[in-house]
Amino acid sequence: MAMLMNSAGLSDIELKIPGMEIKLKKQGAFVQMTSTPAVEETKDQVQIHIESKPEEKVTKSLNGKEVKSPIVGTFYSSPSPDSPAYVKVGDTVKKGDVLCIIEAMKMMNEIEAELDGKIVEILVANESAVEFGQPLFLIEGV
Repeated sequence: MAMLMNSAGLSDIELKIPGMEIKLKKQGAFVQMTSTPAVEETKDQVQIHIESKPEEKVTKSLNGKEVKSPIVGTFYSSPSPDSPAYVKVGDTVKKGDVLCIIEAMKMMNEIEAELDGKIVEILVANESAVEFGQPLFLIEGV
């Protein structure tokens, strides 16, 4: 917000949203921020319990190689919703075989196996978003 104020030449900003009011005033080179609740505080206390689950760890074979996403997009395990998946765990693939499709900007990009081997694990759910460099498959060389 301070950068926005500087770039727009503003000396103060006031933001009111339901339940909160924020005021920013520029004093010299510094921005002073004050925040006040827009509703009265009550004497009742609310107790919030947040339960965290331990992260699941992926076990990898020593001989396994990760096939990583070369782009950001949506992962598809089959060419169409009513078609079978390109590969499943236990399948043997050859270098160049299509493993999945990643859709990016309405373009369907086939992701191919980088080596001959067996699919040990599929690390992404169908139709989920994937990031650049995210592991998609674990292939154990044969």
